[in-house]
Order: sequence, then structure tokens, then C-alpha cells
Amino acid sequence: MELVTHHGRDTAYRVSDRGGDGPTVCFVHGSGGSKDIWKAQARVSDRFPVVALDLSGHGDSGDLDDSSHLDDIESDTGDSDTTAAPGALDAYADDVVAVAEETGATVLCGNSLGGAVALWVALERDLALDGLVLAGTGAKLAVAEPLRDALANDFAEAIDLLHEPDRLFHDAPPEYVQLSRAGMRDCGRAVTERDFLTCHAFDVRDRLGEIAAPALAVVGEHDALTPVEYHDYLADGIDDCERAAIEGAAHLAMLERPAAFNAALAAFCSRISTAST
Repeated sequence: MELVTHHGRDTAYRVSDRGGDGPTVCFVHGSGGSKDIWKAQARVSDRFPVVALDLSGHGDSGDLDDSSHLDDIESDTGDSDTTAAPGALDAYADDVVAVAEETGATVLCGNSLGGAVALWVALERDLALDGLVLAGTGAKLAVAEPLRDALANDFAEAIDLLHEPDRLFHDAPPEYVQLSRAGMRDCGRAVTERDFLTCHAFDVRDRLGEIAAPALAVVGEHDALTPVEYHDYLADGIDDCERAAIEGAAHLAMLERPAAFNAALAAFCSRISTAST
């Protein structure tokens, strides 16, 4: 594990490089997650270096000291203030930019909230990007009221809701589900709620045409949280964007079906590498 210090906090990341000469890929986890969900993606580091980070308040990273970015977010069952949550989004984008600049990463691969962060970096940050991989995410990420209510009032229920069939997993081994539940508990209710409220406020549907980098929208075929049509929308709205579906997977396709996910990722990285030479 390595650390980069920026904006008064430390962001943790892990690098795997087994001599790959393709573009360095920076992986960004989703709500209540950590860099550990990307462990299987280290298998492709013989083709291109991979970096996985912990967003602020997750895993081994420090949290945000200034909570002003959350001042207007409501914690009850009502809608969050759509002008407030981008403050947390900006902080997460700063984490990604700091790690990408430290490691030379030029491809961002984000899952769910991480996909929103990747899109935000592409739209709002001056970071040279060769590509975007948008996995289990969307241009708008509204969170259903029952989940928002559970996150505010009953964290155990929220974890149960997320682990219902075809949400995070389709047919994963029980130990994967147990690890996912434990990871979310370790992240804690406050940070996980912050993540989902940030997702709920996220909406860049009218800005997809501004994205210049080639993109891949990849989705588990059974994903009920960010379904296939979300990724069709990304593919239609971004000028250079392909869509790939991972059979037998739901929201965490990179964990549930790593071989198929890695194959789609490697094919995309090979395509953008060829295009740049």
C-alpha cells in the first residue's frame, strides 16, 4: 500500500505492475467499498499496470476534515439537496486526480459511485485521459427511497437491501457476500450514506457529449441497481463509447465474473493503445 498526500489528507492506493506496457489503469470503487474489490484486476497487470485507490473515508485513506460539503444534504427520507452532494463528489475527484498524477494513470475505471467520480474527473478536471471504463454506473444515479431511508435509520437493513438477489451479486459464492457485507460495515453508516446521497444527486445526462476520451460502458447482465439500459444511455451519449455485458453477473461484475470483466477491460485498453500509436 502507498499513500499520496493532497488537500490536507492521505489517499491510499495499491499498485500492481508485472511489466505490462499498456496504459496505467486507475480503479475507483463504489459506495461503501474499498480498493479490495479490484483484487482480481491485478491479474491483467502483465498487460498494463493497475492502480486501485481508497476514496476519502474508505479503507486505508483519511477522511475529509471539513464537512461543509455536506451542510445541505438531508439525512431523512426526503430528497437530498442536489446542489450539495457535488461537494463530496469534488473531494472524491481530487482523490482520483492525486493518485492518477502520482502513478501516471491515464485510464479511469469506476464502478457505481466510482463511475460517477470518473465521469466528473473527465468533465471537471484538467487530467489527460486516454480512456474511461464505466462499470455498473450511469449518467444519473438516483437511489430508491427505501434504501435512503434505511441508510439514515437502520444500517443493517440497508446492507440487507443491497445484498438482495441481482443487486450487488447475481450468484456469487457465499464468502464473497460475507466479505462484501463486512466491508460495508467497516466503512460505516455515515460514509456509506454520504456515498449514496452523492450518487442520488449525480446527474450529467446533459453533458455526456462533452466527454472526449474513448469509453467502455460495462454492465453485469443481471444488474438491478444500474441496469443495462443505463449503459446503453452512456454508449449513445458519449461520442466514442462501446457497451459490453458480463453474463452471469450483477453490480459487482469485476468481482463476480473477473475473467470476463478483465477480458473486456483488456480489449478496450488494447484498442485505445493501438489508436494512440
